[in-house]
Amino acid sequence: MKNNQQVSFPDELLILVDSKDSIIEYATKEHCHGGDGILHRAFSVFIFNSKNELLLQKRSAGKQLWPLYWSNSVCSHPRKGENYPKAVKRRLLDEVGLQLPVEFLFKFQYQVNYNQLGSENELCSVYIGKTDDPPMINDNEIAEWKYISLDKLQIDMNDRPEEYTPWFKMELKRIRQDFIDTVIAI
Repeated sequence: MKNNQQVSFPDELLILVDSKDSIIEYATKEHCHGGDGILHRAFSVFIFNSKNELLLQKRSAGKQLWPLYWSNSVCSHPRKGENYPKAVKRRLLDEVGLQLPVEFLFKFQYQVNYNQLGSENELCSVYIGKTDDPPMINDNEIAEWKYISLDKLQIDMNDRPEEYTPWFKMELKRIRQDFIDTVIAI
């Protein structure tokens, strides 16, 4: 199933933070991603099914940064006035139409530029969850999706690393190194 509701806006206010995740102020998403970016809160969700396959999404062609790249199940930003759990719940519904419990794994900071179009400069919290419910994909956010085993994913990422978002590669590496038992246990 699919939907096509617009859920991302360049003028939505994101939360600017320091490296310790203390709120500094707010700025539009467009402003946060311009140039080398401004450090702001973000999150990534990794959704697994009962076979421990990961739900991957290929970002829509309409994305300013990394369009048509494969990435984790859901990623976005808490907006002004939102905490992480509220934002994660909202975005799971917005992008993949799912409601499920998630577990926080880790937080990390990164900055990467995308061509001359802008960059990500984020303090990103990473969550995992498990469900066998079918996703209801939002066409405005996601061009394609699939479930894939971590072993097959690693082979594909080794063969075609340029097809995956930089944050996804960093997050998956850390999950495989430090949290694989958590993935299996959820």
